Amino acid sequence: MASRRRSRQRALQILFSWDARRQPVDEAINAFYETLFAEEHPERDPFAAELVNGTIQHIEEVDERIRRHAEHWRMERMPAVDRNILRLAVYELMHGLTPAAVAIDEALELARKFSSEESVQFVNGVLDAVHRELPAPS
Repeated sequence: MASRRRSRQRALQILFSWDARRQPVDEAINAFYETLFAEEHPERDPFAAELVNGTIQHIEEVDERIRRHAEHWRMERMPAVDRNILRLAVYELMHGLTPAAVAIDEALELARKFSSEESVQFVNGVLDAVHRELPAPS
């Protein structure tokens, strides 16, 4: 079983591909595994699939929350990596899959690995604002 950090990396890569191609989610997931493991046939990552499917199922609400807090940035003008890191983390925050501090920290790690230091600050600011507007878990 993959670590949750590795699952998030996989989910980000699948979301990035989905965002670029707007293909059905199952095709994006299959393409990821086919491209990544052409010679091998590894087990599918259920947590990555849950993150991708959930994010895409709730994409309108996720994107609306990002839009409200990404001051001076239109979604289509954001770097695609940053946009999809935010989508993934906002989905996790909205649905309580992970404690908020962990979801935000994991998103910042993704930004450090796949984007830039400016993106880390941007992602942190947007996620902090989204987190503050969400009701406290019961």
